[in-house]
Amino acid sequence: MNLKPRFETFKGLVLIGLHRRMSMAQNQTFELWKEFGPLRKALAPEANLYAVEVYPDTDFFQKFSPLREFEKWAAISKSNVAEVPEALSEIEIPYGEYAVFSYRGKPSEAQATFQYIYGEWLPKSDYEMDARPYFALMDESYKGEDPDSKEEFWIPIKKK
Repeated sequence: MNLKPRFETFKGLVLIGLHRRMSMAQNQTFELWKEFGPLRKALAPEANLYAVEVYPDTDFFQKFSPLREFEKWAAISKSNVAEVPEALSEIEIPYGEYAVFSYRGKPSEAQATFQYIYGEWLPKSDYEMDARPYFALMDESYKGEDPDSKEEFWIPIKKK
C-alpha cells in the first residue's frame, strides 16, 4: 500500500454530537452512530458527518493496546444547526496542520489503511502526530458499507 496524503491547514470548527469512551476491544462505534443518526436527521440531514477520535496521548498507536480507551464522537458542524438540543455536546477541532488520506471502500475494511498510516507512513515521514483530535470527514460520497463509499481521514500532524 502506498497512499499519498495531501496536506491541509484546517481552520478550526465547532462540532456537535454524541460521544463515548471506548477501546478497540470494546468498540461501541455502531451503537454511537445508531443513537446519533435520528438526531442528525432531525437537525441537518444533509450535513457532512464527522467521526472524531480524541486519544489520551500522541503515542497512542506506538503503545497500542486494544484495551486502551479513547473518546469517540459522532458529530456534525454546529454551523448547520440553529438551536443545539440539550442531548448533544460540543467539541472544537482547533486550527492546525493535517495529513489527509482519501479512502474508498467499506469502513469495516479500513483497518489496513490505518495500519499503513500509523505503522508505516507516519514513522517514515517528517511528521509526528499532534495532540489534536483525529477525524474522518464523510460527505455525500459516503455510502456506509458500500465498496464505492468515500471518506477522508484527517491525521493531526506537526514537524518532528
